[in-house]
Amino acid sequence: MKAIAILTGGGPAPGMNTVVASVAKTFLRNGYRVIGLHEGYTGLFSKTPRTVDFDFMLSDEIFNRGGSYLKMSRFKPSDKNFQEDFNLDFFVKNQITLLVTVGGDDTASTANRIAKFLTDKNYPISNIHVPKTIDNDLPLPVGSPTFGYQSAKAEGTRIGTTVYEDARTSENWFVVAAMGRSAGHLAFGIGAACHYPMIIIPEMFNKTTITVDKIVNLVVSSIIKRKIMGLKYGAAIISEGVFHELSDEEIKKSGIHFSYDDHGHPELGKVSKAHIFNEMLEAKVKKLGIKVKSRPVEIGYEVRCQTPVAFDLVYCSMLGMGVHKLFSEGKSGCMVYIDPAGECSPLYLKDLQDPGTGKIPPRLVNVDSNRVQSVVNTLLHYITPADYEAAREYVSDPSEFDFNKILNW
Repeated sequence: MKAIAILTGGGPAPGMNTVVASVAKTFLRNGYRVIGLHEGYTGLFSKTPRTVDFDFMLSDEIFNRGGSYLKMSRFKPSDKNFQEDFNLDFFVKNQITLLVTVGGDDTASTANRIAKFLTDKNYPISNIHVPKTIDNDLPLPVGSPTFGYQSAKAEGTRIGTTVYEDARTSENWFVVAAMGRSAGHLAFGIGAACHYPMIIIPEMFNKTTITVDKIVNLVVSSIIKRKIMGLKYGAAIISEGVFHELSDEEIKKSGIHFSYDDHGHPELGKVSKAHIFNEMLEAKVKKLGIKVKSRPVEIGYEVRCQTPVAFDLVYCSMLGMGVHKLFSEGKSGCMVYIDPAGECSPLYLKDLQDPGTGKIPPRLVNVDSNRVQSVVNTLLHYITPADYEAAREYVSDPSEFDFNKILNW
């Protein structure tokens, strides 16, 4: 019986099960056997892979759940793994004609390597990738989010709103850190939805170098502005991606010692960025003699496995069905893309990759866009020259905390 194999790589995002179940339902309907691989690519480089055969009932049970029924892994095979461990028999014995991968750019790149390897072994196979990340940083066309982002933002907003209510109730400040390895989409989306008076993302430092002092001074700027306004409370949300832009010297200032994952990325999930940011803020306001209490809150793993919202349930279903459409059209080595009108088309990695490095560059927040500038100019609170006289009650040199001067805007 003709078959397809499907696996999930990297970390979870809301909608993983929706994609997998939609792929399974569509291919089962068209007479295929659907084999799920646990532990990402690990099973393809093992003689005893953990697999599961999908039927309609299993697919129907999981399609609207959070998390991932197929266990995930960040395993990235080396050239040695390909030479010594690749399980070619798995493809041959099961008559697999398509490998479907669900994950980020690292997962997609490995899928391409596998397809090329199988072709070299005279076993041609199609591979189609479904792009996933709550960070919304894959370079899809304008107006198209990565799946999982809207659900993560919705849950992050629920948490962020509760935190802001606590700030009002207790008249404290909260320092919130949000996931976002390379871009600030999630932090900005949550902060804008919650009307936080300060949002800090790496893209805001487009005209200056990110430093620990600048990050802290932006929060202090908001604290002083709110005091001038007669408000003793507030919240600042900071994207964890600012750490990726800090120099080694600046990271040492923060006191953080990172370990790194298999792809060479700092394992930000092992440390509380909110705690570090809050510690630095407390030291600064104490030095300035400003009376304010602040508390750290992390928004990270809390949003990765939540139940997908309606947007992602529909979007991920379309992505899953789109895999079959592209496969039936003979497409391979591509990502499935669903535009805002619901039309399906392929996006080829070679068209997205940097020609020099071969890596897919992240899609950054456009800080010059009307959407961002409207939030910055209307919702955020910070010191400007008009506030200098009033701000001198709290600091001797208000210009040090001038929002536009800090960012060189």
